Amino acid sequence: MRPFYVLEIARFTLQEAISRRLILAGVLISLGYIGLFALGFHFAYDKALETAPSTEARLALGFAFALLTLFGVYVVNYLASFLALFLSVGAISGEIDSGTLHAVLARPLGRSEFILGRWLGYVVLISAYVVLMTGMVLLVARLIAGYEVPEPGPAVLLMLLEGILLLTLSLLGSTLMPTLANGVVVFTLLGLAWLAGIIEFVGRLLSNAPNSTGADAMLNIGTAVSLLLPSDALWRGASYYLESPGVLAAMTTARGGIPFFSATPPTTALVVWSVGYVIVVLCGAILAFRRRDL
Repeated sequence: MRPFYVLEIARFTLQEAISRRLILAGVLISLGYIGLFALGFHFAYDKALETAPSTEARLALGFAFALLTLFGVYVVNYLASFLALFLSVGAISGEIDSGTLHAVLARPLGRSEFILGRWLGYVVLISAYVVLMTGMVLLVARLIAGYEVPEPGPAVLLMLLEGILLLTLSLLGSTLMPTLANGVVVFTLLGLAWLAGIIEFVGRLLSNAPNSTGADAMLNIGTAVSLLLPSDALWRGASYYLESPGVLAAMTTARGGIPFFSATPPTTALVVWSVGYVIVVLCGAILAFRRRDL
C-alpha cells in the first residue's frame, strides 16, 4: 500500500467531481435550501413575537424554534445520505463500463490503492457537506432566534459516521453490481432503514399500551434492520445531542415522543458496530474489486 498513490486518486476524485459540476450543483441546491430555511425561520420568528407578548408564550416559542432547528438538521442529514449514495453508486461500475479503468490500472497502481483513494475522496466531500450544511442551519437559528443546540459536536460526528457508512456500502455494491442495480439496492436499503425506525417507534408505543399484541415483533424487526444498516439509528443518536432540555423533557413525558428523533443517547455498542461495519464493508469492497474481471 502506497499512501501517495491513494492521495493522488483522492485528489483526482475531487477534481472529477468539480469537472462534472457535481460540487457546483450541490452548492446551488444546498444554498437554495438554506435560503428557504432562513426565510421561513425569519418569518415564523417575527410573526411569533407579534402574537406572544407574555413570558409563558415566549418559553413556548423557544420550544417551537428548537424543534424547527432539529427538523432543519434532519433534512440536512437526509440530503447528505442521498449525496453519499449518489456519489459512490457508480464509482467502480461506471468506470468499468466506460473503459476508464483499463487505462488507469495499466499504470503501476494497485486496485486496493484505487479503491481507497476513491473512498477517501468521497469521504472528504461528504464530511465537508455535513459540517458546512449543519453549521449553516445552526447559524441561521442562532442569528435569527438566538437559539443554540446543546452539543453540536457529537451530533455532527454521528452524522459523518452515517454518511461514511452509506458511501462505503454503496462503494461495495459498485464493485459487485452494475450501476443501476446498485442504485436500486442501496436506495431501497436506505428506505428500509428509515421504515424500520418508524416500525420500532410504533412497537414502542404498543408496548406501553394495555392488551397490545405484536409490539415485541415490531421492536425486533427494527433492531434487526438497524444491525443490517444502522443509518437511521445513527441519526436518532445524533438527534439526541441536538435537542434542547425542553424538547427532551417533552419527549420523555409524552407518550412515545417524536418518531424521527430519540430521547436517549446512542449506545457505545451502536457506535462500535457502525465503525466496525465501515471497516468490514471497505475491506469487502477491496477484496471484491481485486477479484473482479475488467
